Amino acid sequence: MGAGLFVAGAMLLTSPGMSMAVPPPPPNPSDSQLRDAAGAVTQGVGHVSELINRIAQADQDLQNLIGRVQIKREAANKALVDLQRARSVAAEAAAAVQTAQRQLSDAGTAIQRAQEQFEQYVSTGYQQGAPVGSLTMFLGSDGPDDVLTRARLMEVVRQAFENAMVDLQRARAQEANEVSSNKAAKQRADAAADDARRKEQAAKQAISEAEDAAQQQAAERARIEANKQEAEQELAAARNNVEGLQSQREVYEEWDRRRQAEEAAARAAQEAARKAAAEAAARAAADSAAQAAADAVAASQENGNLTGTVDTAVASKSAAQKIEIVIDRGMSQLGVRYSWGGGNANGPTLGVRDGGVADTYGDYKNVGYDCSGLMVYAFAGVGISLPKYSGYQYTAGKQVPVDQARRGDMLFWGPGGSQHVALYLGDGQMLEAPFSGGVVRVAPVRWSGIQPYAVRMIG
Repeated sequence: MGAGLFVAGAMLLTSPGMSMAVPPPPPNPSDSQLRDAAGAVTQGVGHVSELINRIAQADQDLQNLIGRVQIKREAANKALVDLQRARSVAAEAAAAVQTAQRQLSDAGTAIQRAQEQFEQYVSTGYQQGAPVGSLTMFLGSDGPDDVLTRARLMEVVRQAFENAMVDLQRARAQEANEVSSNKAAKQRADAAADDARRKEQAAKQAISEAEDAAQQQAAERARIEANKQEAEQELAAARNNVEGLQSQREVYEEWDRRRQAEEAAARAAQEAARKAAAEAAARAAADSAAQAAADAVAASQENGNLTGTVDTAVASKSAAQKIEIVIDRGMSQLGVRYSWGGGNANGPTLGVRDGGVADTYGDYKNVGYDCSGLMVYAFAGVGISLPKYSGYQYTAGKQVPVDQARRGDMLFWGPGGSQHVALYLGDGQMLEAPFSGGVVRVAPVRWSGIQPYAVRMIG
């Protein structure tokens, strides 16, 4: 029995601790991933800001081009008005030229008519003996007075004719000057009209070019706006990535805090279990020593060395003391691994094959306990022999309602206690060998699926 305690103590020191409640670690983004993600956000912000500035500049350029279009349109309107005015002036100049030409023609006609009238007058006078020549005037006169009168008359007629001819010549010269002036004015008007027409065409061309530039600028602005929207989507994705990574980091850090707390609690619990196991082992060893001494006394008495009736040390103990011996003996195995089919009255043993889960954990080649084997070992400390099957253990002692269970009673799960058995410690705690991959541990009582009766072996 002492060897069994030694092995149990050694396994307690080397076996893994109680299982932790912390779930598997969540993703933990690295610092470089966070930096890269933050850098992508910074770069995205810069890109979007640049595109916003470019859009603002494009808007300004577009407004400037629209303004230029308006200016060009107004220039075209001015050119059209100037063209209309130039055409009107040219038309007026052409009309003036025509009028002056008619007047010049009328003046020439008047001069020609006056010349013809004068020649006709002279011819008529000659034919009728009119006093038109100096000889005729003297020969046909009635006297000197008559000659003088005729001479004066001839001078008046001649002077009047010359004056009329001068006036007509002057009028014709004036009309000729008007014709020349009006032709020059028409030439200038025609030149102005041609210039205005060229300016109108240039203005229309400028409008077309300005409108093309405005359309190109609008297309460029739309392209930049599309790039901005795409960049904003990329920025949003980068921000979401940062937030996601930061959230993952926060979740991981919270998990890590829980892990550390659980590990600290597990270490504390393991240390407490180690101390409890050591103390229980010491008490169990003392009980074993007392039992051995009592057996020696009994043997001596049987050999006649002692007289009287001597009860063994265990037999002399109270029910409460026996319960504590059972619990101490079971607690001395805290941390010993679970092995299906393992454990007997002397301590942990190799497990056996089950052809399933236990084999995958190698229980058949590892020393330990299963749930019923732990009960066998614990109760063997007070001389109680239990069958190595929880279903039989369920009927091995006094069955009491589970809600009346006391410290030292056995608790069962499954039909007829066939699935699992644990030792009740009181205050809602129990000692058990739980499952393959686990170790002997203290755990809260699992009330779900528990059998209606606890089994009391002592008291």
